[in-house]
Amino acid sequence: MKQNFQNTNACIACNPRPATALSRRAFLRRAAVLSASGIVLLSPHAWAARSLETDSKRRLIVVFLRGAVDGLNVVVPHGEPAYYDARPTIAIGRIGASDGLIDLDGHFGLHPALAPMQTQWRDGTLAFVHACGSPDPTRSHFDAQDFMESGTPGVRTTQDGWLNRSLAAIPGTHGPTEALSLGPTVPRILSGKVPVANIALGRAAERPMPMDRPVIEAAFDKMYVGNDSISRAYRDGRQARMRLIGELTQDMTEANAGAPSPQGFSDDTDRLARLIGRDPTIRVAFMALGGWDTHVSEGAAQGQLAGHLKPLGEGLASLAKSLGPNYQDTVILVISEFGRTMHENGNGGTDHGHGNVMWVMGGPVKGGKVYGKWPGLSTASLYQERDLAVTTDFREPIATVLRSHMQFTDAQLDRVFPGRPRSSGNVDGLIKA
Repeated sequence: MKQNFQNTNACIACNPRPATALSRRAFLRRAAVLSASGIVLLSPHAWAARSLETDSKRRLIVVFLRGAVDGLNVVVPHGEPAYYDARPTIAIGRIGASDGLIDLDGHFGLHPALAPMQTQWRDGTLAFVHACGSPDPTRSHFDAQDFMESGTPGVRTTQDGWLNRSLAAIPGTHGPTEALSLGPTVPRILSGKVPVANIALGRAAERPMPMDRPVIEAAFDKMYVGNDSISRAYRDGRQARMRLIGELTQDMTEANAGAPSPQGFSDDTDRLARLIGRDPTIRVAFMALGGWDTHVSEGAAQGQLAGHLKPLGEGLASLAKSLGPNYQDTVILVISEFGRTMHENGNGGTDHGHGNVMWVMGGPVKGGKVYGKWPGLSTASLYQERDLAVTTDFREPIATVLRSHMQFTDAQLDRVFPGRPRSSGNVDGLIKA
């Protein structure tokens, strides 16, 4: 999936962390297989597919906003005068003002660019967890994203991602399309032993590859006919690509009379919804959007942040609608590595902060509520006297989703989030019983 939102003012620390180095021989062997298949099957154990043992349709979609979105301007604490005092040019207007915020509960309000999300708020399938984030104090995008994706804040040695460990805990198949990474690369959060299909969306998804030429396909098929792990990874990759490209082609034919849709987040979420409708084995999907590092000219109801939030809100609302009945079995998490400073800076933007807001959406969600323990915005209440404090560890709402929605046991949760904090009660009732 393309990066729909670009930020020309993003700091250099926002660029993705380079991949771990491989030996030359390992790199060449892996590149041969991945280039041939068109699908990244992550980890040397990716060939170990198993037969389907469950008919559960419960699924999880994670959307990562890379660059640290300003949660205080997404779900606005308009009930606190300190918010307006700290942000003289970028605060969202009060209720009833031109371009004013959308009131949620009398204390919190929604950025007006997220107006498309009002339907989910009103029907009780959208919730927020405020003052949520990592207990690690880093302000580095590299480290914070790594910790949030590994699920082990402060630990740099974790080899896999929490979403891959979650897949490993789900009984039944771990075949090539059970987990989808939608974008140009497989992210840290999905690294691990369980196979993951990595596929681009938009126009790049159905673009023919050299491998799709029959003569080349036949040559590679003959080369990887054996029973070794590389050959099996190749065959799994080919199978995943053939299935997903077939479904994407059918989708485009039906929706657009064979012509590709315009690029955009809504197009990608609609296509993901239709893939889920056609392929019930999809249990997990991941998407990432960049450009949320608003150091300069963030804007208020209009401007850089609003320009990012509008297509995000439209895409999520479209995803809910396009999923149809599958929405009732789906939970969507929207996360970001950390929040931003309480006070705007001298460039009309905000700098790297601490606490943030997590979005939780879907049919199983008990929404229409802002969860979490709100710490307040007084100077004494701020983290290091500058940032929204973290009162809910980001692993707690995710663990609640895994427990109540995906039906994980405590032992499974301990494997997904080793060293996780025990429940604080801040998100009790987040998922319907």
